[in-house]
Amino acid sequence: QVQLVESGGGLVQPGGSLRLSCAASGSILSINTMGWYRQAPGNQRELVATITRYGRTDYADSVKGRFTISADNAKNTAYLQMNSLKPEDTAVYYCNAALLPSSPGSYYQNYWGQGTQVTVSS
Repeated sequence: QVQLVESGGGLVQPGGSLRLSCAASGSILSINTMGWYRQAPGNQRELVATITRYGRTDYADSVKGRFTISADNAKNTAYLQMNSLKPEDTAVYYCNAALLPSSPGSYYQNYWGQGTQVTVSS
């Protein structure tokens, strides 16, 4: 059973920093891409950042220059370093991975974590 487990959310003041982690566990043959998405109340889920297994990254315009995504392929873990946080960054942050389970006949599928709350407020 493949699982994605996020950690690192919390309450932070504007201008502060947080680091999110997402660990993929289970019988995994390969991970193609890992990413972070977020959803604020009343809004649709939106892309924050993604990273491929080759290290290629992509960011939403709203977080460029403030957030950095990284990954440790050996640990099947992705990170999101969030600096200069703003109140509008407040949302539930979800980890996503496009991965290939190791069970026979599997194919690449999207998996989601349970989400972690990030609140930016004074």
